[in-house]
Amino acid sequence: MTEKTVVINGMVYDRRTGLPVRIDRATSTSRAKTAHAVHSPLQKSRTLHRKYVHLEKKQPTTPQHAPAATAMISAHKKIAPAAMATKHPDVHRIQVKRPIAQPSRKPVMQDIAPVAHHLVKKAEQHLPKPVTREIKPSHILKKEALHQATAAMPATRAKDVKQKHTSPRRRSLSIASAGLALILLGGYFTYLNMPSLSTRVAASQAGINAGYPAYQPSGYSLSGPVAYQQGNVSMKFAANAGPQSFTISQSKSGWDSSAVRENYIAPKVGDNYTTNSVDGLTIYTYQGNAAWVNKGILYTITGNAPLSTEQIEHIATSI
Repeated sequence: MTEKTVVINGMVYDRRTGLPVRIDRATSTSRAKTAHAVHSPLQKSRTLHRKYVHLEKKQPTTPQHAPAATAMISAHKKIAPAAMATKHPDVHRIQVKRPIAQPSRKPVMQDIAPVAHHLVKKAEQHLPKPVTREIKPSHILKKEALHQATAAMPATRAKDVKQKHTSPRRRSLSIASAGLALILLGGYFTYLNMPSLSTRVAASQAGINAGYPAYQPSGYSLSGPVAYQQGNVSMKFAANAGPQSFTISQSKSGWDSSAVRENYIAPKVGDNYTTNSVDGLTIYTYQGNAAWVNKGILYTITGNAPLSTEQIEHIATSI
């Protein structure tokens, strides 16, 4: 700022004309960089060794107030304010009351209710009014349904039940037929159990505990009555279609299995026999015949029937 210029908001103006003054800025001459400046760039930041570098302690600093900026005082003279006019006491300002314009209200559109047509009204008048049906409880409905069902059924007369009178002749005939059926049934069961019954009778007469075999080879049946004598019971089985037969004899004996082999088997066939053990029984078989001892009774099977070893074992275990 000089005597001819003044600075306002960073712009230089002429004091006389008030036009901005153009200032020629000094042109800066570019300087070439040296080789040292080119080859020595800025170094990148690197982590310092924490062992040898210590963090500097910040010292408390007292706030310093910056010096107040001096106000720029313009060199031109301030214009004095104009003198205020004196008001005469008799002069009064008339205040005009202006009417306040109120906002215009829009007319409210009222909804028009629907109007029924006169023909529709007449038609509705002639329609029958709905009748409200009363809902009855379930027990009343059941009673009414039963009453209607019984009323619709035709009346039936009770028929007289005639008692059948049986004659004495028919009664005696029915009793006789029932007795005959019982006799036939008993005879059939007796026939089936006759061999075992006759064996028991023969055993009691002979004085030994003899038994009847529950197993019989297929095609063979008991032939004749069960024979007995003192201490011995025998029964013969013959083929149903052929001359083959075999006899089972049971007699008291104090032998064991070894005595049976030495005293009964060896004198007859020598060493030509087969020994089989079934259910604790030692059975000696030879040429379709066999011998064994059980509970003090000697059992022998003799005859010309071609019995297998399995059949003989089944007979021995079933007695």
